[in-house]
Amino acid sequence: MNLIPVILILLPFLAAGPTYALGKRKPQNGYALLIAVTAILASLSCLLMASGQEVSFSLPGALGLGLSLRADGFRSLYAAVACFMWMMTSLFTPEYMAHGHRQGRYCLFTLLTQGATVGVFLSDDLITAFVFFEILSFTSYCWVTHEETPGAMRAGQTYLAIAILGGMAMLMGLMLLKMRIGSLRYDDLIHAAQSADRGSLYLPGALILAGFGAKAGMFPLHVWLPKAHPVAPAPASALLSGILTKVGIFGILVISSRLFLGDLVWGNLLLALGLVNMLLGALLALFSVDLKRTLACSSMSQIGFILLGIGLQGLLGEHNALAAQGTVLHMLNHSLIKLLLFMCAGVVYLNVHRLNLNDVRGFGRGKRGLMACFLIGAASISGIPLFSGYASKTLLHESLLEYVAHLEHLGMSAFAYQAAEWLFVITGGLTFSYMLKLFIAVFVLKHPTRQEEFDKMGRSMRPMSGIALGGSALFLFLIGLYPEGIPTRLANLSLPFLHAHAPEHAVRYLTGANLLGAAKSLFIGAALYLLVVRKWLVKPDETGIPRYVDRWPVWLDAEEKLYRPLLASLVKLGTLVSAPLDWFMDRLVFPFLQKTTAALAVCLDAVERLYPAISSVATFISRTAEVVVEGTALFLMRTVFRRNRERLSTVPVGNRFTYTLGRFTDRLSFGLRRFFGMKPSEKRYVILFAAAWDTAQDTWRRIQRTLSFSLILFAFGLVVLLAVLLAR
Repeated sequence: MNLIPVILILLPFLAAGPTYALGKRKPQNGYALLIAVTAILASLSCLLMASGQEVSFSLPGALGLGLSLRADGFRSLYAAVACFMWMMTSLFTPEYMAHGHRQGRYCLFTLLTQGATVGVFLSDDLITAFVFFEILSFTSYCWVTHEETPGAMRAGQTYLAIAILGGMAMLMGLMLLKMRIGSLRYDDLIHAAQSADRGSLYLPGALILAGFGAKAGMFPLHVWLPKAHPVAPAPASALLSGILTKVGIFGILVISSRLFLGDLVWGNLLLALGLVNMLLGALLALFSVDLKRTLACSSMSQIGFILLGIGLQGLLGEHNALAAQGTVLHMLNHSLIKLLLFMCAGVVYLNVHRLNLNDVRGFGRGKRGLMACFLIGAASISGIPLFSGYASKTLLHESLLEYVAHLEHLGMSAFAYQAAEWLFVITGGLTFSYMLKLFIAVFVLKHPTRQEEFDKMGRSMRPMSGIALGGSALFLFLIGLYPEGIPTRLANLSLPFLHAHAPEHAVRYLTGANLLGAAKSLFIGAALYLLVVRKWLVKPDETGIPRYVDRWPVWLDAEEKLYRPLLASLVKLGTLVSAPLDWFMDRLVFPFLQKTTAALAVCLDAVERLYPAISSVATFISRTAEVVVEGTALFLMRTVFRRNRERLSTVPVGNRFTYTLGRFTDRLSFGLRRFFGMKPSEKRYVILFAAAWDTAQDTWRRIQRTLSFSLILFAFGLVVLLAVLLAR
C-alpha cells in the first residue's frame, strides 16, 4: 500500500514512451496499452481510497528542498477521481481519434499529463505541487494544439502564455512564502501562519492564488478556457474541464485552509471572485452557439460556485462544515458531469463533424442512449432534485444563508451577502437556461434540411464508447439519488484536509426550503429560456428558418480587446526604454571595449612573436646558471665542506658506517687470504667504501638540484604559455 502513490505517478510516465511507439506504428496497439494502464491506475487509486490508510513518501534533497507525497482522505479521493476519468476517456478515445492524426503523440501526452495531475493531488508540500503543476501545463498544451488548426494554435498560444505567467507568479509567491514562514509543507503552513504577521502573507498568497487560479479558469485569468476546450479533442476537453481545473482549485484550497483560515479579507476576495466567475461564465454560455464552447463557459461558471464555497469556508471559520462539504461535492460533481457532457459532445462531433448548434440541431432525436446520458449531465449541473448537482448546490446555498444569519445575529449588515445569495439563485437559473437550450437544440428541434439524414444514421456510438458514456452517466445518476449516502461520506472524508469540523447535524436535502430554492432557480431558468433565448437569441434568417445567433458584444472579448493590446503596449514601452540604452551601448560602450581589447591583442601578439627569442635566452641563462651553481657546489663540497667534515669526524676515513664496514671487510679479506695461503691484498676497503659513499652523496645532491631547478623553469614556462594562449 505504501508504494501505490509512487506507482500512480511513475507508471504513466514510464508507460508513455512505449504507448507512443506502439501508437505510432499501429494506433490500436497504443490505445490498448493506454486503456490497460489507465485501468490499472484506476483500480489502484480506488483501492488506496477504500483502504482509508494515510500513506506518505518523500525524496529528500531532490531539487534542493525535496519532494514529498501523501495520500489521505481528500487527496486519495481526487487521485481516484482523476484516474477514473482518465480510464473513461481512454475507452472513448479509440473511436473519437480513429480518423485523426498523430494518435501516438496524443497517447504520449495523455499519460504524461495523468502522471503530473496525480502528482499534484498527492503532493505534501507546495514545491512538489509546483513541479508537477508545471509539467502538466506543458504536456496539456499539446492537447490544446493537437488538431494543429489555426484556431487550435492560437488557443494553445493563449493557454501557454497564461500557464507560464501563472507559473512565474506562483514561483515568486513560493519564494516569498518560504522566506517569511520557513516551510512549504502543508502540515507546517497552518502553524507557521498563526505565528506570522497575517499582513505579510497577503502578497505571496495573492501570487500563489494567481498561479493556481490561472489553471482553474478564475477571472480575470479565464480567457484561455472558452477558447482551448472547443479546439481540443473531446476526450481531452473532458479532462481539461473536469479535472485540470481542479488542479488549480486544489492549490487554492491548500493556501485558503492553511494560510488564511478564518481570514475575512481572503474569504471576501474569493467570494467576490466566485460571484464574478459564476455570473460571467453563465452569461458566456447562454450567448454561445457552439456546443463545446457552451460547456467550456459552463465550466468557468461552475468553478465560480466552487470558489464561493472556498470563500465561505474562510468567512465561517470553525462553523464551515457545510461550506466544506458543498465545495468538495461540487468539485466531484462538476468533474463527473463535464466528463459525461464533453464525451456526449464528442459523439455529436463524430457523426456530424460540426459543433455549431445550427448544424447539429436535431441530431439527437431518436437516439435514446445519447439523450439519456446528456439529460443526466444537464439535469445534474442544473441542480434539479434527485440529481447529483442538487446536493452540492444546496450545501453551498445553505452555507451562504448561514453566514447571512450569523451576521444578522451579530447585528451587522448582511445586505452584500443577501445580494450574493440572489446572484447564486439567478446564476443557477442561467445554468438551467443554457443547458435547456443545448438539450432542446440537439434532441428536440428538427434540422431544417438534414433531419432525414440524421434519422437514417445508425448507432451513434460503438460499444466501448457506449460503456464510457453509460458507465459515467450511471455512476453520476446513482450518487444523485441518495446524497446522504456515498457523497456525504466522501465529503466528510475530506474535511480533515480542509481543517473543517464535522457537521453538527445531518443535512436533509429534500426539505421544503431547499426544494423552494431549487425551484426558484429552475423557474428563472425557464423564464430566461422563453424570454431571452427563444425571443432574442434565435432569429429567422433570410429564408425564414430560425437560427441561433451569438449576440455577445465583440468589444467584451477580454483577450482580443484587453490582454493582447496591453501586451503590445508593454512591448512598445519596453522598446522605448531599451532604445536609448541600446544606442548608448552601441555607440559608446562597445566601441571603447573594442578599442581596448584591440590594443591588448596587439601587445599580446607582439609578446607571442618575441616568445621564441625570449624562450631561447631564458634557456641559455638557465643552463649557464645550472652549470655555475652545480660547479660551485661541487667545488665547495670537495674543498671547504669536505675538510670541515674530516676535521669534525671521529673516524679517520669516511663516516662511522663506511669505516666500520671497511674495517670488517679488510679483516675478513686478510683472514681468508691467509687461510688459503694467498698474499695480503693492497686494497683498503675502508678507503674504497668512503669514496663510494662520497660519490653517491655528491650524485644525489646534483640530482636534487637539477630536478628542482628544472621544475621551477618548467613551471615558469607553463605560466607564460598559458598567459599567451588565454590572451589570444
